[in-house]
Amino acid sequence: MIGKLNHVAIVVPDLDRAALLYRDTLGATVSAPVDLPDHGVTTIFVILSNTKIELLRPLGVESPIAKFLAANPAGGMHHLCYEVPDIVAARDRLRQDGARVLGDGEPRIGAHGKPVLFLHPKDFCGTLIELEQA
Repeated sequence: MIGKLNHVAIVVPDLDRAALLYRDTLGATVSAPVDLPDHGVTTIFVILSNTKIELLRPLGVESPIAKFLAANPAGGMHHLCYEVPDIVAARDRLRQDGARVLGDGEPRIGAHGKPVLFLHPKDFCGTLIELEQA
């Protein structure tokens, strides 16, 4: 069902510092920051030859990642994102197999302008999984 790894998301306390670290220290191509109010985050993508790294910071105190950052003040890995060809079919199959889809279960538009869903980490070895329609 899952295709390629689309990105690894890392929550950071200082997005500008993280972008400089990836761009200037590691020599990566780094996108401009984009606010995603519907998701409560500001995001920057580090572009690699085989995948991307998504750097995230909370966009306001109600952000779903604010609690994560409070528990992990230095930041840390937040989720893995895999591509799927049909997000609704993937959701339905996962639910049939007993996996929990977070939120209301309906796909929302993600950072790449494509439908996304998140899967409960307790169902996937303690890892929050994002599915993105390719």
